[in-house]
Parts: sequence; structure tokens; C-alpha cells
Amino acid sequence: MYMPTIDVPITTIEELLALPESRLRHELLRGEYVMTPMARVVHQLFVQELTRVLDPFVVQHSQLQMFSVGADVYLGPKTLVQPDICVFEIDGVCPENWRDFPTPLLAVEVLSHGTASRDRGRKREIYQEAGVAEYWIVDIDSHLIERWKPEDERPEILRDTLTWLVGLKGPEFTIDIAGLFEKLSKR
Repeated sequence: MYMPTIDVPITTIEELLALPESRLRHELLRGEYVMTPMARVVHQLFVQELTRVLDPFVVQHSQLQMFSVGADVYLGPKTLVQPDICVFEIDGVCPENWRDFPTPLLAVEVLSHGTASRDRGRKREIYQEAGVAEYWIVDIDSHLIERWKPEDERPEILRDTLTWLVGLKGPEFTIDIAGLFEKLSKR
């Protein structure tokens, strides 16, 4: 696969946003520029399926807004990430500019071969330090979800179900993880 080269260093969000549009994922992790190629088909299928599962719950709760693939999440002056799925709690009207969104309640990354160490390492640390309430790392090969909260030193490993308690008081939503992977294996 052809990966374009960047002739100048990218160290600020402004430089990152000035890059030409492409089908690649461009992120800035504490001032370090990373570019990721298109995800595998199975990765995209899982993101679609998880989005379908979460959507009725999010729609039912008007304060929640979900985005999948392509949302620019600002988590610091030199940090812009694009999780596979993110959910925000919006007070009032949805902002028009990505910079105006609050810290997400949920960020989801589906592992790819080239991103696994970054998703489990630097990006996890960034999400935890920024106060993202839950960070889910989906491991398609192992059929599990690692759930991280800001204070966690180790993830909760979930294979059967995942109950997501949004905020401190709820609402609560349960996902059939085993069913998601089973459905994915039939596609």
C-alpha cells in the first residue's frame, strides 16, 4: 500500500489540520504526528456493528451524541485523536466545531495490526489523562474488549457482556460482546 510522505514535521494541531484531505487517519499524540492507513474490512465491519448496537441507546438519550470514524477529538494543545467511535454528553445544541466538544464519555478503538501497541500504550494514557470516562479497546482476533477508566492500572477484560454506566448516575446499557463477535464471524 502506498503511504504518502510528509516533507515538513507536523508538531501542532494547526499543522495537522493544514494537511490535504486524504483517506488516511492523521493524529497528533502529545505533539507526535502519526498516520494510519485504511483499516481492514473486518475492522470497519466491527465498527459498523458496534455503532448499530449503540445507536438506539444514544438516540434514546438526547444528551448523548455519537460519532464513528473521522471525529476530531481535541484532548490537549498538542493532542488530536480520531477514535473509531466516540460518545459525548452535549449540554444543549451540538457544537459546530470539533474544538468545542467536551471530553468524550466514551472512546472506542478497534485494534489493527499496525496500531495495537499505540492504542494500548500512548493513546490509552492520553485518554486516561484527559478524563475520558471509558476507553474500550476492541481486540477482534481475541474476541474481547478491554475496558479502561481514568484511574485504572489494568483493564477489565470482557468477553461475554459489557454493561456501560453512562456518567455517575446512569443510564445503563448492556452489550452482548459474544453476540457481536458471532455476528461478525458470519459476515
